[in-house]
Amino acid sequence: MTTVPGRIEVITGPMFSGKSEELIRRLKRARIARQRVACYKPDIDLRYHRTAIASHSSQTHDATTVATVEELKAALFPQLNEVDVIGIDEAQFFDTRLIPLSVELVHLGKRVVMAGLDTTFNAEPFGPIPALMAIADEVTKLSAVCMVCGQPAIHTQRLGQSQELVVVGAAGVYEARCRAHFQPFTDEHNSEQLELHDL
Repeated sequence: MTTVPGRIEVITGPMFSGKSEELIRRLKRARIARQRVACYKPDIDLRYHRTAIASHSSQTHDATTVATVEELKAALFPQLNEVDVIGIDEAQFFDTRLIPLSVELVHLGKRVVMAGLDTTFNAEPFGPIPALMAIADEVTKLSAVCMVCGQPAIHTQRLGQSQELVVVGAAGVYEARCRAHFQPFTDEHNSEQLELHDL
């Protein structure tokens, strides 16, 4: 064990709440502080850029794309002595092996900063994020703006009827919603169609 304490930071919230933007901000500040940064993202998320994490506001940070936690570890560990801060975006898409890896990195004195959704489109816990929140040194839970009423939004509304757990998308596929306007499995248009069908 190293004498320098490591750290786990989790940035979470619904889509469009600025998670990736906050991750990028922290990694850029680490670079300004002359810390050595390595960043990773799952290969399932190629919405904006293949070799970078990107926010909805078009900010980017170079990243290595990996398919699994094992690939992440294989890419990271050969250069671990040259890395101080590890950034991981869209962490909800990795499996629970991310939890022991994060703990191992902390014991090695690394700062691990992860961003990801804490709940699914059906408001259920998503992947390893809730467990990572439980063991984190710091949790930042962001809110978005409800696209119906403008109030703070904590939910990700999927627009449409698909019930698959993972449907990668952005505006047009998902919206941020407050508790009052969140409707699992359906958007307002489909709700109106269902109501008309029932008449």
